This record gives sequence, C-alpha cells and structure tokens, in this order.
Amino acid sequence: MGLTGIVDLLLDSATFTDVLRRVEQGAISTHISGLSGPQKSLFISGLFRHASSTIFVVTSTQQDAESLSGDISALIGPELVFVFPPVDVMPYEETPMSADLLAARAKALAALAGGTKCVVLAPARALGRRMVPRDSYRQATFRVRVGEVRDFEALVHRLAGCGYEILGKVDGRGQASVRGGIIDVFPHSANQPVRIEFFGDEVESIRLFDPETQLSQDRLDEVAITPAREFLYDSGRLELACAKICEELERVDGSMARREPSLAGAMHTASARRGSSSAALMVHTRNQLRERVDHHLERFENGTFFDNDEQYLPFFYEERVTVADWAGEALFVVDEPIRFKEALAGYEADIRETYATLLEAAMVLPSQADLYMDAAEVAESVGRRQTVAMSLLARAADGSGDRLDGILPAASDNIVAQTKQAEIFAGRFDDLVHEIKNYRKRQYRVVCVASTGERCARLAELFEEKGISTISCDGLESVPEAGTICMAEGELSSGFQCTDIKLLVLTEAEIYGRRKKRRRFASVEEGARIASYTDLSPGDYVVHVNHGVGKYGGVQTLEVAGVQRDYLLVQYAGEDRVYVPTDQVSLLQKYIGMEDSPPRLNKLGGTEWTRAKTRVRESVQDMAEDLLRLHAARESVKGYAFSPDTVWQQEFEDLFPYEETPDQWRSIVDVKRDMEKPMPMDRLLCGDVGFGKTEVALRAAFKAAVDGKQVAVLVPTTILAQQHYATFSERFRGFPMEVAILSRFQSEAEQRRVIRGLKMGSVDVVIGTHRLLSQDVSFRDLGLVVVDEEQRFGVAQKERLKELREEVDVLTLTATPIPRTLHMAMAGVRDMSLMETPPENRFPIRTYVVEKNESLIREILLREIDRKGQIYFVHNRVYDIEEVAARLSRLVPEASIGVAHGQMPEDRLEQVMLQFMAQEFDILVCTVIIESGIDIPNVNTIIIDDAHNLGLAQLYQLRGRVGRTNRVAYAYLLFKRDAALSEIAEKRLAAIREFTSLGSGYKIAMRDLEIRGAGNILGPEQHGHIAAVGFEMYCRLLEETIGELKGEQKKPEPPPVMIDLTVDAYVPDSYVPDSRQKIEVYKKINGIESLEDASDLSKEFIDRFGPLPLPVDNLIAIAALKVLARELGAASIASERNGVVVRFADGVRYAYSDMARIAGPFKGRVAFAAGRTQRLRVKTHGMSEREILHTLMNILSEMRQSVAVNQ
Repeated sequence: MGLTGIVDLLLDSATFTDVLRRVEQGAISTHISGLSGPQKSLFISGLFRHASSTIFVVTSTQQDAESLSGDISALIGPELVFVFPPVDVMPYEETPMSADLLAARAKALAALAGGTKCVVLAPARALGRRMVPRDSYRQATFRVRVGEVRDFEALVHRLAGCGYEILGKVDGRGQASVRGGIIDVFPHSANQPVRIEFFGDEVESIRLFDPETQLSQDRLDEVAITPAREFLYDSGRLELACAKICEELERVDGSMARREPSLAGAMHTASARRGSSSAALMVHTRNQLRERVDHHLERFENGTFFDNDEQYLPFFYEERVTVADWAGEALFVVDEPIRFKEALAGYEADIRETYATLLEAAMVLPSQADLYMDAAEVAESVGRRQTVAMSLLARAADGSGDRLDGILPAASDNIVAQTKQAEIFAGRFDDLVHEIKNYRKRQYRVVCVASTGERCARLAELFEEKGISTISCDGLESVPEAGTICMAEGELSSGFQCTDIKLLVLTEAEIYGRRKKRRRFASVEEGARIASYTDLSPGDYVVHVNHGVGKYGGVQTLEVAGVQRDYLLVQYAGEDRVYVPTDQVSLLQKYIGMEDSPPRLNKLGGTEWTRAKTRVRESVQDMAEDLLRLHAARESVKGYAFSPDTVWQQEFEDLFPYEETPDQWRSIVDVKRDMEKPMPMDRLLCGDVGFGKTEVALRAAFKAAVDGKQVAVLVPTTILAQQHYATFSERFRGFPMEVAILSRFQSEAEQRRVIRGLKMGSVDVVIGTHRLLSQDVSFRDLGLVVVDEEQRFGVAQKERLKELREEVDVLTLTATPIPRTLHMAMAGVRDMSLMETPPENRFPIRTYVVEKNESLIREILLREIDRKGQIYFVHNRVYDIEEVAARLSRLVPEASIGVAHGQMPEDRLEQVMLQFMAQEFDILVCTVIIESGIDIPNVNTIIIDDAHNLGLAQLYQLRGRVGRTNRVAYAYLLFKRDAALSEIAEKRLAAIREFTSLGSGYKIAMRDLEIRGAGNILGPEQHGHIAAVGFEMYCRLLEETIGELKGEQKKPEPPPVMIDLTVDAYVPDSYVPDSRQKIEVYKKINGIESLEDASDLSKEFIDRFGPLPLPVDNLIAIAALKVLARELGAASIASERNGVVVRFADGVRYAYSDMARIAGPFKGRVAFAAGRTQRLRVKTHGMSEREILHTLMNILSEMRQSVAVNQ
C-alpha cells in the first residue's frame, strides 16, 4: 500500500510533465531545482510511475539515501525500493560485512540483475568500489522449481560454491542446511528461508519456513537462489589471478629487498601524509607482506572463502565495473549534484590516504588500490547516462562555478518546481484549523498523513470537534477530490505544498511538532535469543538434579541387551561417568554461574551435592521469608490511589515519537494499575539500553503530576541527572507543570529555590542525585519516586529508599536484564515488569573483532571525526591511560582528546564528561566507567582496547553506549594477536568473534548480563549459592521455597511410567547430525503430553528433517504409549519372555469382563491377569518393532475408550 494518489496528481503539474517530457524525448540531462526532502521523493516516485525504466538515485551520503528511500516507500510502496549501502569494512581488512548490510546490498543487486523495474538508491561511497560484472552474478543465480529433476549433491555443491555456509540448522541469511533429502537455504536477498524437499532426484516441494520454529509455512512453485557473496569467480579466473598475485608479490618483494628509490619515495610520501616516520618500513618487513599474501593465496587455492577477499578483485577482473554499471539503461537521478561530487572527492581522499598507510605498513600489493575508482571516473560514469539532477537551489544562469562538470553539462535553463515546505504548527491546533479552512476554500486537497490507523482516527476526531469534516483515504491509492481533507495512513518524513496542483500534505511533524516513528522491531533471530542460549555443547558444565555438577560429554548411542539407545554422557570428578537416558533429559540443566568462574565437579556417591543443596535451601528460605514479610507489610499500608487516565494523559502519550513496543505497553499497564491501587507501588522495571524504560517512567510521572502529586526522579550521577532533566523538560513542555533539577552542579541559590519549590509545592517533578535524599529536602505532597539503577547507590541511600517504599509509590528502573526464570520464581513476592522486545533496529551496531593496528585505529578515528561524530576509546587500565591518550594524540594530531577514569576526583570526572557531551573534544579515552547510564547521541564509534581482558557482559553493555540515534554505529574490539592468552581469554575471544551475528558470543553475553542482574536483585550474599548449584537449580529451589512459605499446594506429579521395550528407539546421526538439535528433539519428545502432541511432533519432524526413520518413529510411539499408560494408571510396560507385560499400579482395578472384551479381538495374543496388581500380557513373537508398538497402542486406546464408557 502506498500514497499513490498523491503521486498521480503530479500529472496535473506543469513542472513535472515538463521533466517527464524531456526524459521521454531522451534528453541527456535535466535539472530541476526548488526541491527538498519528500518533495524530491514525490518527483522520483512520479518518474518511477510514469517513466519506463528503473530509477537509479545517487546521493552524497547513506543517510540521504535512507531518508529518500523511506519517503519513496511511503509514496509507492516498499516492495520495489532498495538502498544499496557502501561496504562497511575497512579497505583491505579481513573483517566480515554485517548481515543487515549484506542483505540490503543483495536485495538491490538481485533486482538490478533480474531486470526488475525498481528504484535503487546508492550513496557516493557505494559507487566508488568496483564489483564483479553483472553477468557473473546472473550466471551464479539460479531457480529451483517443483517437479524438476536435479542432482541433489550437485545442488549442495553449488550452494557451497556461491558462498553459502553449510550448517546444522538455518537461522540466518547466507546459510544452508542439509538433512536427508531436505535442503534449507536462506538467500541474502530473501525475507524468509526456504525448504527444498527432494524425492529421489525430483524436487517434491518448496516451502517457506520460520527460522525460529523451523516449521514450514507457505508453499512455492519455484524459488530464486541468489549468491551468498558478491565476489564470484570460476576456477579459470582463480588460476590466472593467483599467478598474477604471485608475480606482483615477487616484484614488490624484490623491490623491497633492493630498497629501490621508487619504493622508498612512496614510503616517504606515505609517511609525510600520515605524519609518521619512514622508520615504520623497518618494522613492517617484506616478510610480513609475504606472510599475509601467502596466507591468502593458500586459502584461494584451497577453495576457502575469507572475509573481504574481494580486496583482490583487480587481479580477477580487468573490467572496471561499479553498481552504476549494473543499472543498465536506468534513468539516473542525482540528488544535490554539488554535494554528491564533493562526497566523491572526500571518499577518494580517504581511500588514497588509507592505501598510503597500508603501503607504508607493507600490508597490501600496489594493484589492490585499483579496487576503488577515483572521483572523476565515477562522476564521468554517472554523467554519460540520462540524468535528472534535483536540488534545492538553482544553478547559476551561465552554468559557471557550480562544480557540476563531469556530472551534468552546462545548461542555461533550470526547471523550477512549484513546491515549498509545509508550515510547522507544533501543537497550535487552532492555527492549524484556521489554515486548513483557508486551504479548503481555495480548493486545495489537504492530506494529513499519520503513522497508524488509530492516530488517523484520533486526528479526524479532533478536526470534527472543530467543525472540519474529513474523509478516510485508506492508503490514498486514488487521487483525492479538490477541496477535501483526507486522513491517510503512512510515514512521510515531513509535509510539503505543491502550489501548481493545489496540494498540501501535512504529517505529524507539522501537526504535533514531532513525528511518530514506527518502531522496527528486531528480527526473529534477535527476538528468540534469550530462549536459546542454554543449548548444550560437549564440554559445557551441567547440573544433574540427583548427582550435581558435571561436564557434558555429548550424545552417545549404546547397544544394551541388543537394543540401541541414545544416552547423554556426563563426566564427574575422579573419571566417574553417568549415562543419562534421553527420556530423563529434564534432570539435566546447563550450569549457569558467574562468568570466568568454572565450577568444581562433584563426586558421584558423595554427600557434597546434597549438603550444597541443603545450604542453598536454608539461605533461600531466609531470603524468601524477608521478601514475603515486606510484601505483606506493604499490602497492609494505606497508600494513595491515583485517578484513571485523563484527556491530558492521552495527549501527553500521543507526543511519544515512536510506536510502543509490546513490552512497553505491558509495562505501562502494569505501572498504571499499581498506581491506581490504594497501596504503595513497588515495581521493578527491567530492560536493556534503549528498550524504552524512560518512557514508562515519564508516563507514570505525568499521571502523578496530573493528580497534584509531586514526583522525585533519583539517579546515581550528576551526568544522568542532566540527561533526564533534558528529557523530562522536553516532554512536559506545553503542560502547566514545573520540572526542576537538584544537583551539585547548581549554585547554592538555585538549589535553595528548588528546595523551597518542593516544600511549597510549586515544583511538580524534580530530577536529582542522592542530594534529593538529604535532610534539608522535604516535599509538600510526594506521590511517586522513580529510582534509576538503585544498585549504584550507597547503603545509607538504600535504607532511605526502603523507608520511602512504605510511604509512596516507587518505580525502580534497571538496564541490567534479569532471567525470566528468576522473574517467575519471585512472582507474587516482587512486582517486576520485563522489557525484552529489542529496540528499533534500523541501524544496528556494526561490530568487528580486529587485531590491534595503529593504521587501522587512525582510519577508524578519522572516519568518525569526518562525519562530525565522537568516539569512546576504552582502555581499562588507569596506570597507563594517560600514555595511551598521548599515543593517540600523536597518531591523530587533528583530533582533540579527553581522559576519564574512576580514580579522578568526582568533580573533575563530571567536568570532563560534560565537556565531552558538549562536543568540546572528539575522543574520550576512558575506562569501563561509561559501561552504563551515559547516553551521548553524537558518539557513534567505540573502540575497546584489549577486549579479550573484559567480560562478555561488560563488552555487551559497553557496545550499547553507541548506536542510540538513526546513524550507523561501529564497535571495534581490539586484541593483540601475539598476546599470551589464558584458556578463559581464548574462549572469550572465540565467543566475541561471533558478536557480528547473534551467535554464541551474543548469547553468552546476555546470559552473563542476566546473572549480573539476578545478583543485583538477590544481593551479593547469594552469589556463592548460585555458584554452588548453578542458576537454574537455584531458581527451582527458590520457587519451591516461596511456594511452600505461601502455603501453595504443590501440584502432585503423576507417578512415572517405566517403559522398557526391546525396540531400537533413538535419533540416528544420519537423521539429525547436529548434537544440539538432537537434544532439542529429545526434549520435544519428552514434552509429549497427549496423542495430539505426538501426531503434531511427527509432522514437525517430517517437515524439518524428512520421513521418520524407524528408531525415531519408535521414540514418538513410546512417548504416546506413556501418555495412554499414565491415563490408565499403568506403572510399567516391559518386554518379558516373547511378550510385553503391562503392569498397573497398586489400587488400580479394572473389571474382568471389560478386560476380556478388550482381549477378544486379539485372538489369544492378549491375556489379562488379576491379583494384587493387575497385568496385561501381550504375545509379540514374530512381530516387528512397528507391529509391537502398533498393537500396544491399539490395546491401550481401546481400553481408554472402554473404561470411559463403563465407569
């Protein structure tokens, strides 16, 4: 759905039709001025709708491309609008591209290669890097169709050959998985992965599937598989390229050995350009260059892809091709040509400087510089095509001095658009109504665009109240009539006016003064992260409920008494081993303790584990009793019941510039419900950085202030106080409420004024540090206290907060998430709201783990400074932090640098932080003191020195300090390749490497972060107990203890049914090769609670893995038998002497006549025996395994029906 009705109105515009006429007549260049923002998007959309070719838009920056793309998508729909972003890795560095960037590029390339008519937008930097020719990509793209005959192995080989990573399970783009006759594949250019199922060599079906559940969804007739990488070559090109690389390496090596003047001159020039000494040549010997290139050659020759291997593209392809050449006969639109050309020049300068540095460091071969085109070459490539230039300002009449040569030829006539920006009313609703009535009289079409249908309806109601009738234009897909006021759902960045077609478009930006942005929630993989980090891998520590802490050794298939079964091997102290049957997998939990503290293995048969559980239970009981006592005391205290929401509350909440996440809504409802109860609220709100906790606090504060109650917002630092004060002041602007701040940074007179205002009641909301808890501060009518990061306050402050909790409503915010298991365990004794929906994900933080290199560090710093941003450089050692800052100053003399660490005087530290916030210097060299709480939007790059020495949870939170705005943020984790790392540091580094995707590094970081959060809630004295038994066991004991103390009746567990049949029942490696998935399969089978569950699981396994092998079919059948046996009161089903005996539990009695009737149809194979315990004997001689299980199912099913009838 788009706002195509607005676009079609352009056909009534003389300006637009003039442009369109020139394009259709083949004019090589057209220039239109007077356009900005969405006005450009409107004209581009019009060209797309009414011209015959693809529209290729070039911009000066990625941000411009994204902004135009958003508006074009709103106008014509997002399906055919693509942004082609520049490569985000440093030139020639061996680091991976981020997954979201690969996907965006792949979608654009697939559209261009396929000849689809579309709109593609690319910034200058994306045009400067060479690519493979379009035909190479087309040849590597192929289609798979249902019913066609294909060689299965050849297809798998082809996927691997075009870059797909073959894994056990597909959960991300660029991955493929092979199981039996099934291939799962997730192209970068697709929105969902596909499952291709074969029957022999015939493609039987193609299905989309959900990467989270792995279950199939819609069926497809065919699917296009695009390459998983952009750098493509065949064996012939590879052989020639390797020869060229070897030849150039020998030539350069010889020159370096002879120290030829040309090389020395190049090095001197490079050194001068970078401000460094040519002595670097002596450090970076020719051996280093040879080692680096030889390593890459070896990988090429072995057929192994590596990150950023396209740095060698000039050796493979002589054609100088960029993405502009892929566009073919597209119509090129140049956005702001002067800025575009300047961006090209800046990019060329950056690349030249980078290459000079790498040459100096002996890290590249000379020909690798040809990976990039110079600015003139790119400008000429764009200029020789049919081009429409769009700009705000007109060109000079004679075309001179406008720096457009090479892009547009001189032209004496510019087409001037009859457009202008819409007036901003910013909440002046009466003025808005007056203007709209005037426009309606002049027969203008007025279109009000809001982000949701609900907001359109709300706006329509407001207009109706003022006597303006509106019509709802669902998507505005047709031209509105003159003189009408339309409400349309959409997302334009701002409004505009087209005078020649009498069109006025208004958005929430003009109406309210800010725009409601639809929050793009994170992908399935991100949303599922917390559920999946307890996957078991060999070598993990585990906790067995009965035996204690051991080390998991994997799944092993053993043959016992002629029957094959799978067991989970657990190793204990002293070489002891336990083989846990897979139907007891629920007795095992992954050990989760404190990071970097591996547990001690328990001994089998000892009392150590029992004693540890007893100690934990006793400690947990004391803590639970305290919690329950506090909870009961609070419920008995009479508090203030706040009023239901008012109209003002609705207006205040409408000003929130994002769509609320589901977790935000739940938390808001929780908090308001607590506030409206006649007892003091004490709620903990947990959520990661950027998840929207502050908005929940703002709405609670406003609700309290509307009722005439005062609000105190307590934060741990002066910096945070300043940030919260700015946020609260902005949101409360326009409402008759005073927001104040109380901290040491204010003068004594100002502090006295605020304290007097609190006492007299003139200050409604105050934000401050622990200064708010001083004896001289009193409130006239305090109703709500919001506490941010309580764990960072001192003992005295915490005691004062404990007193406040008995008097007023308290809302505590923490950015450290807590595990859901702890949340559930403490339900009923601690009111908590969890915010787990990831934040807006338009520009995720691009994370790289790289070897420490001064050239690279300089490049990173200059790139951020060039885009007017700031950088955190985290060095977590105070003793040499000044030396590091001095070294950076020498490395980047153009930058200003500050230093911050926890051993500085508090006043000095706060002053440095405020200076950095005020952008008085570019780089802050600091320790991990920035780990939480500081939000500086202009800081969008963080470099973490010696990252392997920091914990994963710390790294995760440090990384969260950037990426808080709509700009692309970067995190670089530096390590020393030659450093002697401990085993723990090596494992951590391996995990950190997976930070670029949602791999184990991310999951471990989240796990450690949650354990830290649990420690904040439970208190430091519980850390030892968590370490002793593991977190999951701790939570289980806590939940049981709280339940007992509350007098809750524990639901009796049904008696276990022992099944011991001589049938093979296991999951073969050939069916599920991945050991972690195999445990998941066993858990699902053990979770079967009904015959419907068994049937559904069979279908799921067939869908995911293919037809069920007999041992897996047997496993599911045994689980179904267990369901029936439990319902019928059977204690065991076991194979005995040519038969199977079903024994019923003591006290379970069935009438002999009923049993005889059931046995009748089985013709002597079934006999019923009465006695102290009743038994059924089934003769199975001569039966197959499948027949045995089928017969038992029939007997028990018939018995269940008979008993139900005759009871």
